[in-house]
Amino acid sequence: MRKLTAAIGILFLLLSAGSISAQNSAKDIIAEYGYIGSFAVLDLQKGEFQYINKERCSERFLPASTYKIPNAIIALETGVATGKDFTLKWDGVKRSFEAHNQDQTLQTAMKYSALWYFQELARRIGKETSQKYLNDFQYGNMKIGDAVDMYWVDGSLQISQLEQIEFLRKLYQNELKVSERTTEIVKEITTLEEDKETGFRLMAKTGWGNFNDLNYGWFVGICEYNGRTAVFALNIETADPVPGTFLQDRIVMSKKILSDLNYYPKDKLSK
Repeated sequence: MRKLTAAIGILFLLLSAGSISAQNSAKDIIAEYGYIGSFAVLDLQKGEFQYINKERCSERFLPASTYKIPNAIIALETGVATGKDFTLKWDGVKRSFEAHNQDQTLQTAMKYSALWYFQELARRIGKETSQKYLNDFQYGNMKIGDAVDMYWVDGSLQISQLEQIEFLRKLYQNELKVSERTTEIVKEITTLEEDKETGFRLMAKTGWGNFNDLNYGWFVGICEYNGRTAVFALNIETADPVPGTFLQDRIVMSKKILSDLNYYPKDKLSK
């Protein structure tokens, strides 16, 4: 599952783009919560990385639901989805998350992480077009397996935290060569928290996938706060049985780490 392949190339690209300093100074909140995992954050203003478990940030894992971000971009760029309100009818199949059992728009499907909606988008986009965009984005190992609607959860497609950050950086800085409209829609539908008066905004996506009897949890995104912009990626792993707090822990840990580094407002930690 793991491949120590991506870091050198990604870091070289970032070094070429500006002055990058690599640190390993973030407090290891992940270990305090009892998980194996890692965290990386890039300060866009300073061109500076900070890490928890730096080497692991180079390892690739299945992207799971974090792939809904590029999937939405591709759907919008190809016209498969017409906008944030593009609606697909629920197929009537009962799923474990009740919020999935209803019609979805692109915005609600992103909010509730409705797999069936994005699988249908992928089928409509098609394998050849998806592959073209994966190549253009240089997204992880850029591999699509046999199933056009499963490759981000079946282990075919894999991506590291550093690659997640580079992809999100390109999205944020309009370097993905997609329309400004698409970029703004994706920023909007991934916004989890916002305070326009203070200029605070958190745009992020969770992910949870199972591979080789391990559960992998993601929280990746972009945080604007106090005149700074941080692009971050957390990945943790745990064996079955999954702790009951696993879903929320990904988010809570990330916010605490970002807050310790002054990228996230401390007064919002309990919210």
